[in-house]
Amino acid sequence: VQLVESGGGLVQPGGSLRLSCAASGFTFSNYQMSWYRQAPGKERELVAGIGRFGFSTNYADSVKGRFTISRDNAKNTVYLQMNSVKPEDTAVYLCNGKRGLGYDYWGQGTQVTVSS
Repeated sequence: VQLVESGGGLVQPGGSLRLSCAASGFTFSNYQMSWYRQAPGKERELVAGIGRFGFSTNYADSVKGRFTISRDNAKNTVYLQMNSVKPEDTAVYLCNGKRGLGYDYWGQGTQVTVSS
């Protein structure tokens, strides 16, 4: 099982970034997918989640209206479109796939830094 994030980097405040998470080794469409983030000295927090077929999504209040989660089951990939980013969005962003107890997978993360 692998979840590999990409697309992170340095972006200016107000800018945009698109993160991708490529999955392999499990049946992607059977899993709810989520993006989490963890900033230095802070707890890991849920940023956004998406149901198995993309019909249901949920977002942290801090990113509503700015971030969009989506998935492409044909490509086994989940995305996070980040718009109007703020310095407080700086964190390591991690991809998660879950299908009930015992089926909970994590990627290594990709660093996002928002700074001028």
